[in-house]
Amino acid sequence: MFKSSETRQVTARNLRIGGGAPVAVQTMTNVPARDIPRTIDQIFEVAAAGADIVRIAVPDMDAAKGISKIIDKSPIPVVADIHFDERLALEALDRGIDKLRLNPGNLVHKERLPMIAAKASERHVPIRIGVNEGSLSKRLLEKYGSPCAEALVESAADEVAEFEKLGFYDIVISVKTFSLPLMMKVHSMLASRFRYPLHLGVTEAGIPYSGTIRSAAGIGALLLSGIGDTIRVSLTGSPIEEVRAGWEILKVCGVRQRGPVVISCPGCGRTAIDICSIAEKVNKALESCGRMITVAVMGCAVNGPGEARMADVGIAGGRGEGIIFRKGEIVRKVKEEELFAELMKEIESL
Repeated sequence: MFKSSETRQVTARNLRIGGGAPVAVQTMTNVPARDIPRTIDQIFEVAAAGADIVRIAVPDMDAAKGISKIIDKSPIPVVADIHFDERLALEALDRGIDKLRLNPGNLVHKERLPMIAAKASERHVPIRIGVNEGSLSKRLLEKYGSPCAEALVESAADEVAEFEKLGFYDIVISVKTFSLPLMMKVHSMLASRFRYPLHLGVTEAGIPYSGTIRSAAGIGALLLSGIGDTIRVSLTGSPIEEVRAGWEILKVCGVRQRGPVVISCPGCGRTAIDICSIAEKVNKALESCGRMITVAVMGCAVNGPGEARMADVGIAGGRGEGIIFRKGEIVRKVKEEELFAELMKEIESL
């Protein structure tokens, strides 16, 4: 099985994907690409949240022709999401797109693939080949009877082979499913068969709460096994939430760090302070913090400096008061109503 550090490396603008490069966090804009000002604004928003690369839907020629204006302003690489019409891929390449996302299984005129491959190669634009349960060919469905792992991997292999025959190898493979057991099997098979970078994601994951849990379970399990070069948490909601969820998955898996980590205890009958509201305030206050620090919000002495010794700074509550600690060492006692303010002062002084 090829680990992420052993995959081929492709480059989208200045972003390296695969070959041991940091796992890239992706998202997708949810405004029409024809609305160039709103698209650019949203790209800046997701970039500020930590997106390394962003995808835009290109459903028609009007959207394709506006790509150059978006590229000129975008602080991060932009991917054109193309379905059905190969002419849109060619136009996007002419307009300076940084990466293409194609689902060759739903392209109408596949005789244009040589033109796409040649132009992408000339411009050093990688292509993400996408496969999902809805894009399987009639042949594969008849062969396997259902969208199983073997059918999905064979579909990806067929699409990859078409580009390889054309001498094009700047490929990222993406096979998405909703079923996590199927996702695990598919990616284990892909990692055993290909050296191309793998894009991880759970398709149609759902609303932020359940979708984040499903994505964390699937993406996280693969990352912990060394599989995956770029990820997208697909949520029914704001792309900013997708980026935040993606970064949280990378952080908890120990794959990549960005900004602070806030740990907090769940609270119990010993808790004598409003641990929930304090933890929420700390999380909110640190959303824009870029420092890689660990902050602990603990409810009592049992879960205080000892259990949270790994934290750079933290608080532990008592009845009407609490303590500030650093690396497990108590710094001072403060009143309960001063805990949040004093913790923030301590963070600022680090």
